[in-house]
Formats: sequence, structure tokens, C-alpha cells
Amino acid sequence: MLELKDICKTFNPNTINAKVALNHLNLTLNDGDFVTVIGGNGAGKSTMLNAIAGVFQVDSGTITIDGQDVTKLPEHKRAAFLGRVFQDPMMGTAPTMQIEENLALAARRGQPRGLKWGITALERADYRELLKTLDLGLEDRLTAKVGLLSGGQRQALTLLMASLKQPKLLLLDEHTAALDPKTADKVLALSDQIVQENNLTTLMITHNMKDAIAHGNRLIMMDAGRVVVDISGEDKKKLTVPDLLALFSRASGSDEANDKMLLS
Repeated sequence: MLELKDICKTFNPNTINAKVALNHLNLTLNDGDFVTVIGGNGAGKSTMLNAIAGVFQVDSGTITIDGQDVTKLPEHKRAAFLGRVFQDPMMGTAPTMQIEENLALAARRGQPRGLKWGITALERADYRELLKTLDLGLEDRLTAKVGLLSGGQRQALTLLMASLKQPKLLLLDEHTAALDPKTADKVLALSDQIVQENNLTTLMITHNMKDAIAHGNRLIMMDAGRVVVDISGEDKKKLTVPDLLALFSRASGSDEANDKMLLS
């Protein structure tokens, strides 16, 4: 489903501020994989997601999604393959538009837009049923402006919008980091539900090692722009945080691995 092959990216090359962000990165995801991604500050986690999304062009290597080489495609053309939820609840939705209007934008992504763009009664009924699955009471607030919602409500709505067209790949970029613990747990549970029900291939960056272990069927850890730990199946289910720290120490060659470093 996703193949990153020998990806390199350096910001500010040939300057004193040069920063190698991705260093011959290789990663393959199979259909239905739900992969959690963890690593310290500057490990390359968000850079990897931005490279996949086409936010910038990589220096070398190839990016393949569902068998199609998208390495040279601009961001707007890759959007047909992807759904994405960002760390900031303010991103991913149009705050001055109504809930139903935001859902309509997501549902019609990639379709031509003419003058007859109004939301039909059938569409409105579909949106109401979809919102009921969130169990947040939003089905009764279809005409409310999204900017009036709480952070958790917005993230849940963004998650629903990102998965509405069943993308080839769902990118969750620390999408619970800005939420309080109770709301974060609710959004993570919704994430699991939506991924499982739609069998979505998913990459989820998290700053929380317990969440990385608890969610998904596979865990990767990044360091210095490459994957240093890749664990799945029964081995992942048996993982503990101390196990993960030990794995990182062995894989990275560092004996200074600690919770604070990994989550910085």
C-alpha cells in the first residue's frame, strides 16, 4: 500500500544550517496496517508524513501509494490518496463554515464544483447518521459553525472528514497531543473504531509510548531520519515501556534512551 524507498531530505543544504531530516529512509506498509510512529525531537516523524503528503519534494528516493509512484506529484494531487488529521484542532476544518458544509467539502473532494452546490436532504440525513457514530451530539448541530466546537469535537469531526472517502492512507500527526487526557482517550478510541471499520491503512505519530504500544498492529521508532525499531504482531502486544526504551538503546547505539528524550 505504501512504500518509501531510500528517501533522503536535507533542509537548508550547503549552508551552516543544513539539517538532514530523512536519511535513506525505507518503510513498507501493507494493506490494513495501523502503524504507530514514535521517536525523539528531530527524529523525522512529521517530516516523513509531510514527505508522503507532498508538502515538499524529497531530495532522492521514491514514494509509492497503492502501486502508483507519487514522488513527483504535488500536494493537491496526492490528496486523492490521503486523509490527514493534524496536531492542531484548528487545522483540517473550515471554522467559519457549518458542520454540514465541512462534511460536504470532504464528501465532494476531487469532484467538480458548479453553481448547484447546495446540500441535499439526503446528504443531510447521511451526515446526521455519520455524526451519531461520534456520540458527541453533533448530529443535532449540523448548522453550527465549526469554530464554536471544542478541540476534541473538532478533532473527532476532522477524523470523520479525513476518513469519509476511505483514503488509501490515513495520516494521524499527533492528533491528540493538544487535547486533555480524557478527550485524547475518546479521540483515540474513535480513531481505532474508524480505522477498523473501514480497514484503513494508517500511520499515527504519537508522543506517548503507552499509546504507541496500545494502538495499531505495528510500531516503528525513528531516530536521525531513519527507522531503528520495527515491531508487530504478538511481539508488539507484549511490549512494555521499559522494553521499548531498551530496544531503542540497542538499535540506536545510545545508552541514554529515556522517556523524556523519546517524547521531547
